[in-house]
Amino acid sequence: MHRRSFLKGASLAAFTATATTAQTPPQSLRIAYGGIAIECSTYSRLLTRLDEFTILRGEELTASPRFKFLKRYPTTFMPTLVASAVPGGPVERKTYDTIKAEFLKRLEALMPLHGLYLPMHGAMFVEGMQDAEADWYQAARKVVGPDCLISASYDLHGNISQTIIDNIDMMSAFRTAPHIDREETMLRATDMLMHCLREKIRPTLMWAPVPVLMPGERSSTEWEPGKRLWAQLPALNRESGVLDVSMLVGYVWADEPRSTASVVVTGTAPANQRKVATNLAQQYWDARKQFQFGTETCTVDECVQRAMAAKTQPAILADSGDNPTGGGNGDQATVLESLLRHKAQHVVFAGITDRPATEACYKAGVGARIPLSIGATLDPKASKPVKAEAVVKHLLADAKPARREAVVEIQGITLVLSAYRRPYHDIKDFTRFGLDPKSFKIIVVKSGYLSPELAPIANPSLMALSDGSINQDIVHLPPNRYRRPSYPFVDNLTFTPKVYPSARNR
Repeated sequence: MHRRSFLKGASLAAFTATATTAQTPPQSLRIAYGGIAIECSTYSRLLTRLDEFTILRGEELTASPRFKFLKRYPTTFMPTLVASAVPGGPVERKTYDTIKAEFLKRLEALMPLHGLYLPMHGAMFVEGMQDAEADWYQAARKVVGPDCLISASYDLHGNISQTIIDNIDMMSAFRTAPHIDREETMLRATDMLMHCLREKIRPTLMWAPVPVLMPGERSSTEWEPGKRLWAQLPALNRESGVLDVSMLVGYVWADEPRSTASVVVTGTAPANQRKVATNLAQQYWDARKQFQFGTETCTVDECVQRAMAAKTQPAILADSGDNPTGGGNGDQATVLESLLRHKAQHVVFAGITDRPATEACYKAGVGARIPLSIGATLDPKASKPVKAEAVVKHLLADAKPARREAVVEIQGITLVLSAYRRPYHDIKDFTRFGLDPKSFKIIVVKSGYLSPELAPIANPSLMALSDGSINQDIVHLPPNRYRRPSYPFVDNLTFTPKVYPSARNR
């Protein structure tokens, strides 16, 4: 296949269109896939344990809609396991060791391998460990050996280290926030792997860390400067000797040395890769003071008052500090307390994690009026519960106790309670309870920037700079021990881009 054709399309179509020139028959390639993905705030006191992970194994993984795209290749990708969990606190070491051991056992059973695809996230933190993804990659590399090509796909908020790029051969990260290019990113990672295996290309990585850290809510690709910075990447993929260009925001709520923004370029032309990485790193640094929240922000009380006073609806209020999709606990009732204190009406709030309150609703039944203590059940030190009389309006049918959800009404507020940590970011998260979010004056969700489904109906959109384990007021986060000096924590920092090659650069 002509490399130029591959670079221009960076897609499966470009790959298959020129398959006749391949040097290695696709049927003879042995490629495995599997990984672990979670985003972990080191400011959370909650440990993420084994029962919070969804683990797909073997044929179960093959049948998953998430990996349906792999069936379009002329090569059979062989499954190991993929473990994923809602973002949260550090992963319990025993849990990580258990998942990794099973992954490696399944990987060993598939040897020998020509290639390995790792669908990862990049912001995992394991208790007692720094650079957990690097540990995963090192262990996988030890099994597959030096000649096997490893490709990884990453979240935009992943963190990179020298050890990571020394153990993989290629990678591609999301280019959108909110993330709407998950499958496209995975395709870029697997297209590269197939292309390099069939053409017998051994690419290399160039990594340029940028000492800037921003919360995702200030670095969305839907507004400037993120919009113009990430818009460059597709064209840069067509540069000579470049297979993929990724620019990562990093994950600010992890206290470890690799937490930083970065540029990673996969390719076969080190000089040009260095040029691209250096240029993008400098652009990112130059734009550091332009990153701003893309929506109106205020304190919790101010947001509640503005939502109540709005002449349009629905006003959507995002409880940003307790957002479970960023690593928040999801159990804080601070916004609920403010809504009740200000006597807000026609509100739907989805939702608060509180298993005891949810179980009390199931015990009482629909229509019952019961006293509830709501919130602060996962981390009583982080917030205070709200005491209230509630009428049970709806119970999710046929749900196991650990997955139960209930809807209650409290003084004009329709509140969703959940027995487990989960986000409510899609319209169906409301309609499955018979709730039409657009019919309410105020919608409250635990979120940062709004999801692609909620953002279009927000009128207005308000983000509360609430406290929590992913507090958006990052310069006032508790002191950290391991993070390297970076902006905005060090305002007068100076920077000159430096590019680091992978140790596998031949």
